[in-house]
Amino acid sequence: MAETRNEDLAAWLSAHGMTATELADAVNKAIGDLTGKPGATSERTVFRWLSGENQWPQARQRTALEIVTGRTITALGFVPRGKRKMTVPASPARPPEDPSVHRRRFVGAATGAAAVAIPLASAGSRPSNVGTSDVIRLRDHVENLVELDAARGGHTALERAALAGASEALGLQKQSTTQRVRQRLFALASDFTSTAAWSLIDAGQLDGAARHLDRALTLAGMSQDSDMTMQVWNLRAMLARQRGEYAEAVAAAQAAQATTVARRRPMNASLAHARTAIGLAHSGDHRAALRSLGRAEDAMSKADMSEPLPVWMAFYGPAELHSINAIVQDVVGHPAEAEAASYRALVALPEAYLRNRANVTVRLALAQLHQGDVEQAVATSSEAFTIMAGYPIPGRVRQALGNFQRDLITLAPSAHIAEEWIDRYRTEWSTP
Repeated sequence: MAETRNEDLAAWLSAHGMTATELADAVNKAIGDLTGKPGATSERTVFRWLSGENQWPQARQRTALEIVTGRTITALGFVPRGKRKMTVPASPARPPEDPSVHRRRFVGAATGAAAVAIPLASAGSRPSNVGTSDVIRLRDHVENLVELDAARGGHTALERAALAGASEALGLQKQSTTQRVRQRLFALASDFTSTAAWSLIDAGQLDGAARHLDRALTLAGMSQDSDMTMQVWNLRAMLARQRGEYAEAVAAAQAAQATTVARRRPMNASLAHARTAIGLAHSGDHRAALRSLGRAEDAMSKADMSEPLPVWMAFYGPAELHSINAIVQDVVGHPAEAEAASYRALVALPEAYLRNRANVTVRLALAQLHQGDVEQAVATSSEAFTIMAGYPIPGRVRQALGNFQRDLITLAPSAHIAEEWIDRYRTEWSTP
């Protein structure tokens, strides 16, 4: 029977930026943790898994692979002997983990208004040999924080958890024996620090965010990771726009365009152009803003949408580009186009992205208000409170609601419905 390349395992390696040698080392370490004796998996073994020459690893290797990846062995594309590989729907990027994997979580709960931070590995429990398994563990923690942010937005507990992750990554890099692992740990420290900055930006605490981004940019440089560098410039563009420093927002977005990863990867280029478009729109250069928006759409059309994105870019896709399109169109004076783009964004948004859904809903209400449809705009804006029910309203959503109230008062100062909206929601949206 012809060999079939293991695309699932290859995709996991690509998403985690791992080489065959690094996976072999991580598997061997996991086997050592289980049995007391390191495994003998080689780079050649991994190549045989990838090529499909070996479709069912040894029992110890199967267990170790599940520990290292957090996925079942069949989800990694392996097939028990005597069975044919069936075509199945793609497995989720983050399947449930077996408790025996012992992955430590930063965030244990996100119920009500609080998220509980769980301690990281203590100094005494850390392995003496720092390696790829530590990189994987910390990268999982970044994913946890991104998932929490998608659900309820930035908040203080998220910032603290992210900074704790950065601290552990920097501590581990001092113990690392290889330059590659050290650079990856610096990249993770930058990623965590950027996450902390984003949490403050989303919560509207802008001064602290700038400090974190300065640190994140330094760590990205030490890691020599273009992806992390672009993440920082992307956040700097967002921070500058929140501050009303539109020329700086454009400059930061253009710095993101200049990164190696943006030149090589269409999705990154699309995000950088989209961020530039927002800055230009607010700067008053409407033609340039629409040109940048067109470049963002063109770049996304060239992207391989099946290619896994880095964790920090998980938010970016057609839904986010539609949302940015809505912002730009409304700012340049095209509210009907903004309304249409907002509807497209809401259709494309994953259900779990509550904060984004609430934000787009307010943008939709603004577009309707700017077309003079006051009653519809008021009804639409109220949906944002329903979406975020049970969670504090993030700072950016509160800011958008504040903009809606300002424009509502300006455009319909004598409308009874406007007075009712203000009386009903003012306290709810203005309370941090």
